[in-house]
Amino acid sequence: MLAETPAPTLSAYRLFTDAGARTPNASLTPYALSTPLFSDYAEKFRFAYLPPGTSAAYRQTGALDFPVGTTLVKTFAYPADFRRPSENVRYLETRLLIRQAQGWTALAYVWNEAQDEARLKRAGTRLDISFVDAHGQPHRIDYAVPNANQCKECHSLSGELAPIGPKARNLNGDFAYSTGTENQLAHWARTGLLSGAPAPSQAPRTAAWDDPAAPLADRARAYLDANCAHCHNAAGMASNSGLNLDLEEDRPAALGIGKRPVAAGRGSGGLEVSIAPGDPDHSILLHRMKSTEPGVMMPELGRTVVHEEGVALIADYIRSLRP
Repeated sequence: MLAETPAPTLSAYRLFTDAGARTPNASLTPYALSTPLFSDYAEKFRFAYLPPGTSAAYRQTGALDFPVGTTLVKTFAYPADFRRPSENVRYLETRLLIRQAQGWTALAYVWNEAQDEARLKRAGTRLDISFVDAHGQPHRIDYAVPNANQCKECHSLSGELAPIGPKARNLNGDFAYSTGTENQLAHWARTGLLSGAPAPSQAPRTAAWDDPAAPLADRARAYLDANCAHCHNAAGMASNSGLNLDLEEDRPAALGIGKRPVAAGRGSGGLEVSIAPGDPDHSILLHRMKSTEPGVMMPELGRTVVHEEGVALIADYIRSLRP
């Protein structure tokens, strides 16, 4: 995995014991994020490989500090029918984020029709996807596999490629391992994958955006953090916007509340502020979330359809804010 020239096929990395990558190697640890990025309703299967005898160092904020040789694996897939999510699952792509001595490298491997091999696709591609959602409605999606430059746009931190999801607060939740359900931070610490971590009760925790028991503001902030803050943070690609949507931000204006855009172009839709407290219909942020038009829609990459449930959540959040 540390070779300078990437392997042309996913199977060459021997991350999985079967040709279809359904059974991970024993050295891979599955994980999930409390609130993940929305990607056109795709299912995602995440794994982490750390070289034997190494561990990631705990960080209170930002991604864990992973050792050289770490490989983060993420497969994007769709079941034919979301009412039966474990049946007829089609794998689309598997992305690898590999930490080499000189930094992180991002690679995308696209699965063939036979579902027995995935090949490196640096230039990106489009895939025609059809599925039935949880409500029985059919959908067709022009799914986009990102090219190498697009990977860099989302994963850029101070100009360097970096992981987005595996932060302590995103891993501070339960996962159903084959050996039983356990808190992920506790599991990683117990198995030697994580060093320096406090007890989960003492670590930060990201709310699950779709957990009705969690406070509305916590769910909305978690959603914006997962879907927007990889660019909208002080070290991200959109830092010049002055809109910082990561969970650590606490300044109302930086969060968009009553904030006028730095450049009021076509994306503003003629509206005046990013978030108009109590008024979703006059909030630029929501206007851009509801669009699929290039140059208007946000996020710019990673989706081709509107996330209706996410839009409803953020609309409720904005409506709850006192003018």
